[in-house]
Amino acid sequence: MELTLLGTGAPEGLPRPGCPCASCATAVGGEARAATALLVDSALLLDLTPGPAFAAARAGRSITGVRQVLLSHPQNGPAMEFPAGLPAPGRVPDGRELSVISGHTVRAMALDAPGTGYEVTSSDGERLLYLPPEAAPAGFAAVPGPYDMVLLDVLGRPDALARLREAGAVGATTDVIAVHIGHDTPPGRELHRRLAAAGARTVPDGTTLTVGDYHAVPDLPRRTLVLGGARSGKSVEAERRLESFPDVLYVATGGTREGDRDWAARVAVHRERRPGSWRTAETVDLLPLLAEEGPPLLIDCLALWLTHAMDSVDAWDDAAWADGGAEELRALMAGLARAVRETSRTVVVVSNEVGSGVVPATASGRRFRDELGRLNAAVGDECEHVVLVVAGQAIPLRG
Repeated sequence: MELTLLGTGAPEGLPRPGCPCASCATAVGGEARAATALLVDSALLLDLTPGPAFAAARAGRSITGVRQVLLSHPQNGPAMEFPAGLPAPGRVPDGRELSVISGHTVRAMALDAPGTGYEVTSSDGERLLYLPPEAAPAGFAAVPGPYDMVLLDVLGRPDALARLREAGAVGATTDVIAVHIGHDTPPGRELHRRLAAAGARTVPDGTTLTVGDYHAVPDLPRRTLVLGGARSGKSVEAERRLESFPDVLYVATGGTREGDRDWAARVAVHRERRPGSWRTAETVDLLPLLAEEGPPLLIDCLALWLTHAMDSVDAWDDAAWADGGAEELRALMAGLARAVRETSRTVVVVSNEVGSGVVPATASGRRFRDELGRLNAAVGDECEHVVLVVAGQAIPLRG
């Protein structure tokens, strides 16, 4: 089954006419996108893009052989041109199947937003799933196995991808293509970096893909260390890396602080931001979690783990520190780094980058800063990806 993407953008396109935002300003060349529309084997057209005949011609295709035109959503962008001679566009009722003259079978999928998703199966058995913008499946019938290709609004609805993974509809070999890309997505290379972190990619308008052909999916790191200063956006970056995966265990190392309203408010913000399907464990006992099998872990953060570890060896007391406390702490840190190395789970770890600021005025403050630097370096050595977040921007240091 051959698929040509006549457009890959949001209904309004990218850039939006007259919009001065950074995403629109950088949407030039291959990053400029018309409204998403899919041409399947030159016979089935899913959704409309402005000037579909010209869009097909630019891609080296023709729409004269189209036998069915199906709409997936209300098409609330700019007015669409509907070329004469094509079948009238329609929508398949949810749950119904349609046999197209070309030999394709189309099944309509119910969504949790206005519109319809389409599962397309070729006469040779290749299967693709196409979802409209801002939509996720409302439920699943029996899934015979992973789709060969899935096209959806990856950044707008990462939970849709998580649901598909949980149901077995997206597997390790599924080619996940991001479409409906608009000006709410990050500009330039950041778009592609975020998609890769979700196991997805995007392609320029006019690209033709062969459904079922092997394509190397983005290499998802099993271990990632996310560093950053206060309010840099490091926790948001860490959460973003796992929001398209189901059943994540969020490990909060800070615990609760009785009577501290500011701390309670910070914890509440983090909880509200996390997907509802995630579970939370408030613990600093990380080694058992890293040693056992299970869903991905998001550990936030190493600085609070280190505070507890330093408390446990009385590292704040100079005499205790000199009398074996330093060796005890280093053993705990080495044990954590070793557990990160040996874990079979997907792990994203958050930590503070504290070595670039003012030198602390106290000996204990300098001790904490130095030990956190050592811990960050030890854990970073065991991670495939290391990212530094500055002013909300993720800078890859490794991977």
